[in-house]
Amino acid sequence: MNPLFRPYDLAGLALANRIVMAPMTRQFSPGGVPGQDVVDYYTRRAAGGVGLIVTEGTYVEHPSAGTSTRVPRFYGEDALAGWKRVVDGVHAAGGRIMPQLWHVGATRKAGRGPVPEAPVTGPSGLDLDGAELPGPDAVLSLSDVDDIIGAFAGAAKAARAAGFDGVELHGAHGYLIDQFLWERTNRRTDEYGGDPVSRAKFAAEVTAAVRAAVGPDFPIVFRMSQWKSGAYDAQLAEDPETLERVLTPLIEAGADAFHASQRRFWQPEFEGSELNLAGWIKKLTGHPVITVGSVGLDVVFTDSLAGHGQPSRTEIQPLLERLERDEFDLVAIGRSLIADPEWSNKVRDGRFDEIKAYENGMLKELY
Repeated sequence: MNPLFRPYDLAGLALANRIVMAPMTRQFSPGGVPGQDVVDYYTRRAAGGVGLIVTEGTYVEHPSAGTSTRVPRFYGEDALAGWKRVVDGVHAAGGRIMPQLWHVGATRKAGRGPVPEAPVTGPSGLDLDGAELPGPDAVLSLSDVDDIIGAFAGAAKAARAAGFDGVELHGAHGYLIDQFLWERTNRRTDEYGGDPVSRAKFAAEVTAAVRAAVGPDFPIVFRMSQWKSGAYDAQLAEDPETLERVLTPLIEAGADAFHASQRRFWQPEFEGSELNLAGWIKKLTGHPVITVGSVGLDVVFTDSLAGHGQPSRTEIQPLLERLERDEFDLVAIGRSLIADPEWSNKVRDGRFDEIKAYENGMLKELY
């Protein structure tokens, strides 16, 4: 059997196959409320054979969490009612679904988002380039930190109440949790700053609060990356030993699995080994891991958006070989599923010549 289509147990959650729909922001939720078109969008991918859907990033309930009024939020009766309809649609199609919980931190655009007057904030009041953010409230206080941790926990509790199958915490790509993990954006001198373990304290406390809110039998996935938006050579860990130091507090706090984001899944993470980031996380922890990064495409996401090359269908045999030898457990698909909701079923049936290729601009289209 094609290893992509073997069942998998993710922390007690039975998945029909190893295919995960990657979270992709599209801004199709005016006022932050997912409507029937969003229900249809996710339901179509579940019906198309995706084993697990991770939703686009959804803002937690904190004034500075978001930068767009069209990105869905995960608080408020109207938004949560919309998400309940999404869950019901996906489950009716035989799928499983988790929301990705998100706080953008210092990447927020001033004057924008659900709360335009909210300050732009980060762990140390620094943007991703290390420059100071404007305003007296740019550095998160300990009270702010507590409020944000509570917001993640509240969103996770709401996800379980709505019938979701787990939650993913967005700790990647230079957003708030990742800003605490990264030395360039975290210069704090309190318990949340310092060495890699201290910088992981915020992420661990978010994870622990979410675990306490949802109980022991609800999967928690932590998404992480080395690269950041505009800083593709960034590293939280320069070697496996440092990576293990970052991961250990998250596991102790209750993370069940990791979603390891790379721009190209086939690239080795550390010198001297062919393992990618997901492979190293699994080797170091033994925990389930999702790999992601230009699966089925020739061109990485950021290059295609900039118009540098055209993504296309590619041979996925190298991916299957790595999955077969258990380098990772699950495979997240992004743009290929935007282009073709039936991608999973077509791959399962060997109908590669029928797969619709991704084209620039599709991320903003409604399918």
